[in-house]
Amino acid sequence: MKGQPAVFVVDDDESVRDAVRCMLEAAGFRVETYCSGRDFLDRYDRSRQGCLLLDVQMPEIDGIELQRRLNEEGIRLPIIMLTAHGSIPMAVNAVRMGAFDFIEKPFNDDTLIKRIQDASAQHVQLDIDPVERKLIRERLATLSDREREVMEKLVAGKWVKIIASELGTSPNTVKNQRTRILEKMEADSVPDLVRMVMISQMSGD
Repeated sequence: MKGQPAVFVVDDDESVRDAVRCMLEAAGFRVETYCSGRDFLDRYDRSRQGCLLLDVQMPEIDGIELQRRLNEEGIRLPIIMLTAHGSIPMAVNAVRMGAFDFIEKPFNDDTLIKRIQDASAQHVQLDIDPVERKLIRERLATLSDREREVMEKLVAGKWVKIIASELGTSPNTVKNQRTRILEKMEADSVPDLVRMVMISQMSGD
């Protein structure tokens, strides 16, 4: 069992840890829980593979800081950030640092399970399929000039109201454009869109 990939749940809320553990174990995952970023750093076996579910808001070492430390140590676990206090800038920062996704609480169980499966299968950080990069670039080519402009601002982590003000339009118009952009790019969320743009900018064919 030790060699089996696991889902590592790091959250300072015991009730959340227990609920996520029960839900994931019922879905067939092997689960390990940690009560803080420090607890994870102290107890995590570096040889273990799996997916890290990481709460953003934690005392002492928050999720973003833990992600940074793992990157510094060369630990390349696929990370899904969980938070009740999410923001687009925070999501963009997490994804740019290598996180697979950024999901707000309360989350849909089926959605979280699917994202864990996707993250575990893809291990997205540096192992990019040239075919995927080509498909992303083709989708980018379908965007209008205005949609590309809005997309660049979304990827930069700007709020809808800020984008609307900068473009001289309404927030509802920007929201509609964001929806069309995600549909054309086949992205599940803005963090997923950020990941795609990063992949499209990598060299190689």
